Amino acid sequence: MSDDPVDVLIIGAGASGAAVAWSLADTRMRILCLEQGDWLNSSEYPSNSQDYELQQFKEFNIDPNVRGLDVDYPINNEESPISVVNFNGVGGGTILYAAHFPRLHPSDFKVKTLDGVASDWPVDYDQLEPFFTLNDRMMGVSGLAGDPAYPPKQPPLPHIPLGLVGETVARGYNKLGWHWWPSDSAIISRPYKGRDKCLNLGPCMTGCAQGAKSSVDITYWPEAIRAGVELKTRCRVREITLNDEGMANGVIYYDAEGLEQFQQAEVVVMACNGVGTPRILLNSKSERFPNGIANSSGLVGKNLMFHPSGFVQGIFEEKLDSHLGPIGCCILSKEFYETDLSRGFVRGYNMQITRGSGPVTTAIQGFASGAVPWGPDHHAGFDRIFDHTATIGILCEDLPEEHNTVTLDDTLKDSDGIPSPKITYTLSENTQKMLAHGLARGAEVLDAAGAIEINTVDLLRPAGWHLLGTARMGDDPKTSVVNSWGRSHDVRNLFIVDGSIFVTAGGLNPTSTIQALALHIADTMKKNLANLFD
Repeated sequence: MSDDPVDVLIIGAGASGAAVAWSLADTRMRILCLEQGDWLNSSEYPSNSQDYELQQFKEFNIDPNVRGLDVDYPINNEESPISVVNFNGVGGGTILYAAHFPRLHPSDFKVKTLDGVASDWPVDYDQLEPFFTLNDRMMGVSGLAGDPAYPPKQPPLPHIPLGLVGETVARGYNKLGWHWWPSDSAIISRPYKGRDKCLNLGPCMTGCAQGAKSSVDITYWPEAIRAGVELKTRCRVREITLNDEGMANGVIYYDAEGLEQFQQAEVVVMACNGVGTPRILLNSKSERFPNGIANSSGLVGKNLMFHPSGFVQGIFEEKLDSHLGPIGCCILSKEFYETDLSRGFVRGYNMQITRGSGPVTTAIQGFASGAVPWGPDHHAGFDRIFDHTATIGILCEDLPEEHNTVTLDDTLKDSDGIPSPKITYTLSENTQKMLAHGLARGAEVLDAAGAIEINTVDLLRPAGWHLLGTARMGDDPKTSVVNSWGRSHDVRNLFIVDGSIFVTAGGLNPTSTIQALALHIADTMKKNLANLFD
């Protein structure tokens, strides 16, 4: 089968590609996924070794420019204050993510109607709700029902324990009378579908050796493969090709040996994130599409959205055991999520409480900041910080602006000679005001919680995890790249299912919404198989 034409070709084996593959598998179509990275063995994750903290600075670094693996592609971030971070491999970003798993809010889908900014989505929360629920079951989401910030929902598993960090910071929110709630987490809190519960190993962002963190290599992909989907690794796609009728007929890719190959397909599905997808689309030039395939709107690669972030760290006199438990899944606050123009900006942000670092990371970062000096005061400085910190991350909504772009670099290329992406991005005045407001409120919370020292880090540079908006969805082909179910306006058998189709970014981690969208698109494809290309 591997050398034969396929019905559906999926490019990318991350969060969205896995969800689409699993959903389409019941059609019994011939489905192939090409992934440029490897299939990782969990026994090789850093958490199985004593130097697990050091590996996050190199082999398992979130920044592909630092990691520098053959399966990575370099990224030109020189014209952006935020650098792109991602992971290439089966599972994609879910291998190294923190598994913080909120949904977009109903308001996020209609910001034009509510707030007069950006555009409304062509889908809404109610349409996606069944797919949110399905995805929660597939991924194994832990949480607590009743969050007043959302419509009613019931996570399949109990929430991750708050720990001393969560309990301590929650007291600060309670004192101020502000919203907080246990985080929805794609980390199982009890045995689930043959996997054992979280054991508080800690290094979630270097892969979970326990298998408690729900990456798609252990959730969606095993079921999809059992259903007949084929997955090939070390296959880097260069471009999508067209037939004489202007339909996609396959892709050109490089195999593990660097040899050029052609894979024919009836349907092509892009699932490469908000940087990888426009990179391939822009590189797929032809006489019909001189500016890249599916780009008659000129919007492919434009409207790039991150979630600009900063954090406030509080040092507490009492010990918080802050290095224990999932680092990114504790409690969160939506107190300032919705628009209040009296704050001086439109839309809002999420306040995410995270736990502290392990001992080596504490020492390294503390030395860099001056909090843990080298010399006779080293141990005292270390003891003052280690297990005594709580952090509030401010994650801001990033509104779309056409000048924030992903383009092809003129000189930088990957190991196969494919042009690398170049990021051009500026932080809007609205976002700057939002971030400043959030950092100030975070300091208020930590002070109310009893912190004896509070330190603020403004804009984080290596924070481009959430890559959104560069092939936006919409009803009008002049102002969008794909329609409400991910199909290209220009090429009727080309679909996009990743975060690049987001119209707006919301103010929280997008993986849950990306996967719900992918399931919605797959479901719509199945309902329209008889007239898929009409």
